[in-house]
Amino acid sequence: MFMKKKTIVLSGIAFVITAALVAKAIIFTVPKSPEFIELSQTQVSAQPTYQSGCETFPASAPLDRNGELSVLVWNIYKQQNEGWKKALIELSNKTDLVLLQEASLTPELKEFVVNKRYSAELVRAFDVFDTSAGVLSLAKEQALRVCAHTAVEPWLRLPKSALLSEYPLSNGQELMVINIHAINFTIGTEDYQQQIASLSKEVSRHSGPMIIAGDFNTWSEARLATLRKQVEELDMKEVIFSPDERMRFMTGLVLDHIFYRGLDIKEARSIKSHASDHNPLQAIFSLKKQ
Repeated sequence: MFMKKKTIVLSGIAFVITAALVAKAIIFTVPKSPEFIELSQTQVSAQPTYQSGCETFPASAPLDRNGELSVLVWNIYKQQNEGWKKALIELSNKTDLVLLQEASLTPELKEFVVNKRYSAELVRAFDVFDTSAGVLSLAKEQALRVCAHTAVEPWLRLPKSALLSEYPLSNGQELMVINIHAINFTIGTEDYQQQIASLSKEVSRHSGPMIIAGDFNTWSEARLATLRKQVEELDMKEVIFSPDERMRFMTGLVLDHIFYRGLDIKEARSIKSHASDHNPLQAIFSLKKQ
């Protein structure tokens, strides 16, 4: 009788696992290598065409405005909450650089990009049915170079994404920007550390100003320590917000951050919003004179 019950239980577990894998295969599509799409060159109704790895673009105008650079960082929760579009329009007003995480490439989001005339790149972490999702970087000027990165969640086997972008500045320097959505579901920090370290290695040769921002999923002290160790090695500082309404995990730790170097911070705030499960981060930087 015991063996029979055990067999039934194991069969049930196997059925659930198989059903979950089948459902994942039907619902999700995961690219074999990191891919991105240049949205500013795509009409709202056009089928997206993805490019692999990195791409270099012709020189463009400086990203800053008279030596100042305004930045918005926001996990937009795949635009699932009401009011996301109105909030995004208001928050991005006169903003030079918008870094979104959990962006879902819906017709409404495409329309926002086209109407705002942003230069924009979305990293394809995965598709839910036929809609791609990942980090999305938008800027008022075209990047000089972009590189897509992904790191697979060890449990869910779905990638988290990051985008590296380089922009010209009016003082003759080039700004390196990393828009990241960090790995979430792990027991230890090994996979988390590998994702952060891989990106840090990628930008280690860049000697100019840099911004690293996004949803780092720093819900534990160990994760936060891992992150801070990496950014300290890059000689970066953390932005302090006032007011600070950033989303906090049950541990009391915030998940979203902005780190910077080679720039001066003028002001930064994080205000409450019901348009996502994360609150947006806004910062204004000034360039250093050369």
